[in-house]
Amino acid sequence: MFYYLFLALAIIGELIGTNLLKMSMGFTKILPTIGSLISFALCFYFLSIAMVKIPLNIAYANWSALGILATTAIASLVYKEQINVMSMIGIVFIIIGVVLLNLFSAK
Repeated sequence: MFYYLFLALAIIGELIGTNLLKMSMGFTKILPTIGSLISFALCFYFLSIAMVKIPLNIAYANWSALGILATTAIASLVYKEQINVMSMIGIVFIIIGVVLLNLFSAK
């Protein structure tokens, strides 16, 4: 269970890095650019630690799915980006896939 904390930190790092990437305006704003690069570096560091005990398919599926879900929510709430029905259906399929991986993968 301890390694899931590192996975959660990797997800948080990815969310921070992605939002700072948007704020960097194509790497034209220095502070968000530096923050994004540092956040992604920490994200991958924590993800690598998590994968010491969590199988690759489980770690990556959870990291990417929770990242997509949270990024979509942030994009909608903070940046007022519109989410269409097909996007929502796609996200639901991703979540179903991650649930199936977690339930039926050999651990």
